[in-house]
Amino acid sequence: MVSDAQVENDRVVKQNDVPLNEKADYVLYWSQMNRRAHFNHALDYAIELANQLDLPVLFYEGLTCTYRQANDRLHTFVIEAVPGTGKALKERGIGYAFYLRRKRSDANDIVYRLSERAAAVVTDDYPTFIAAEHNARVPARINRAFFTVDSSCIVPMNRFQKHEYAAYTIRPKITKLLPEFLHPAPELKPKRAWRGKPPDFHVKVTPGNIAELVASCEVDHSVPPSTAFRGGSDSASARLRLFLTQHLKDYADARNEPSTNATSNLSPYLHFGQISSLEIALQTREYARAHRLNADAFLEELIVRRELAFNYARFATDLEGFGDLPEWARKTMREHARDERDPVYSPQQLEQAQTYDALWNATQKELLLRGKMHGYYRMYWGKKIIEWTRTYADALQLMIHLHDRYALDGRDPNTYTNILWCFGLHDRPWFQRPIFGVLRYLSIGGMERKTDTKAYIEQINAIAARGTDPLSLATVER
Repeated sequence: MVSDAQVENDRVVKQNDVPLNEKADYVLYWSQMNRRAHFNHALDYAIELANQLDLPVLFYEGLTCTYRQANDRLHTFVIEAVPGTGKALKERGIGYAFYLRRKRSDANDIVYRLSERAAAVVTDDYPTFIAAEHNARVPARINRAFFTVDSSCIVPMNRFQKHEYAAYTIRPKITKLLPEFLHPAPELKPKRAWRGKPPDFHVKVTPGNIAELVASCEVDHSVPPSTAFRGGSDSASARLRLFLTQHLKDYADARNEPSTNATSNLSPYLHFGQISSLEIALQTREYARAHRLNADAFLEELIVRRELAFNYARFATDLEGFGDLPEWARKTMREHARDERDPVYSPQQLEQAQTYDALWNATQKELLLRGKMHGYYRMYWGKKIIEWTRTYADALQLMIHLHDRYALDGRDPNTYTNILWCFGLHDRPWFQRPIFGVLRYLSIGGMERKTDTKAYIEQINAIAARGTDPLSLATVER
């Protein structure tokens, strides 16, 4: 480890026993999930190592065509961020290499090639998706010191040594630890600026060639880009400013009214690491203090609820199944497994929003169009899928599939826990009823009493008909 470290040691784990390579050209930061140049503890740790060894830093970011449900929407969102990332890194004196693996036959060993000239490899500590698979497999195969760094959570995941049962158990622990970690990231400056040329495989991205690049990839071209969200740290910062100036003051009351679009809508950017939860929290706290606003409800969601999800994903043994649910939830599903479902819709009918329920159809259309679903209605969406599919396992797999394919915030710890909440995770038993047993039930009547379902349905249908989206920054800024 680095002496006098400026990145908290709780964030850093050395994943193999290989020493630092003193005869190297750079320290390699492999950006898997935190695709940003600022407020990035993993990048800062790479700079620490580089400064100790008097080396520059190379930031490597790749995008392959082989991840599950690879498609135009997800590819576009990631590639849209590339020009801004490159520009910001150049300003910090850091090298940048972006590799777009267009075809399955293209090279799939770039990180190994780059590591041959590296003193060490630093990457993101992340409990789901490709990063979790890579971090379990690559360190043993690479003859370089390999470090994972948590830059996703404000309180590092390593500070919790067991699975927390619910928000009420993790909240006091996070509250106690926050003063230790709720401060700006180091934002270190490399002592030696990068002077080299980009590697031969580097793909230059401009705003004008993104569509062409995506079209050249062997991915699913039937899922179009989001109607609302464009990728990049600049877009994320604009979303944050919009939320703070227009919606923070009403968030506590309006967050569960989907038609008002009062939430931050930052989950796609958080998932792809284009903005840091730490930066969001600090800016929110500063803005709230300056304008005498209460930001507690938002910070509860951003910190406690989100980091509870990371804790679950970190310790889960069955992330896409029921094995880690509380026993009461698994017991009630066993008892009601044979309850009659009527109607039962096919996966295709559900995917295309072809049910009798106008509100449910609108929530599914929002996912199809925007690549994101309002969190409050996602609870209703998930409960109805349980009601309309033959088995609980079928319902769970369909929810995961739909998020994998369409959601810009899918494959995320929050996604898994929000879906599994529908099956009792982080919840408590309720009253007995068919199909659900003692799992919580949500009705259309409850949604109509608590929210303006008509306004929401009209908004989503209008997006489908006209293609313009009130959530789009281009629409907001007109």
